[in-house]
Amino acid sequence: MRKSIISNRRIIQAIIGAIVIAGTYYFNINLLYLVGAGAITGILFGKVFCRWMCPLGFIMELVMGSNPDAKQQQMYNYHKIGCPIAWISGMTNRISLFKIKRDDSKCIDCGKCDKECYISTLNNECSLYKDSKKNSAVQYSCSKCMKCVDVCPTNSLEYKI
Repeated sequence: MRKSIISNRRIIQAIIGAIVIAGTYYFNINLLYLVGAGAITGILFGKVFCRWMCPLGFIMELVMGSNPDAKQQQMYNYHKIGCPIAWISGMTNRISLFKIKRDDSKCIDCGKCDKECYISTLNNECSLYKDSKKNSAVQYSCSKCMKCVDVCPTNSLEYKI
């Protein structure tokens, strides 16, 4: 179930993004309510808005998919300077209720999570499995794409309270 949700993230993002656009445009929902909703989701789930709900994030990912060489750098820059919701929810990554957590007893130190994580690939000071480095999952720019969870062969990474 978990892997199917993660593998269908773009579809989920497109649907929720369409609902966000409809809510703001057709139903005249004030953008401040959207920022507030982004802050609340940030406190609960971390920086999930960008990768799971944002219509602009969906478009950015489609555009970046056509240029794989610059994909990671562009994604990193987009999530760092993108929008107020990204700023607010990024600041809540450390205090959010749900986090990406590692079960040390299951981890085999294969490093597949770090190879998939765009934060770990751009910043050598971050890692999901090396205790001597900063945890990539609580960094400001981690947008909970869950690729690290999906690629873990032992299911030692989980997104949970």
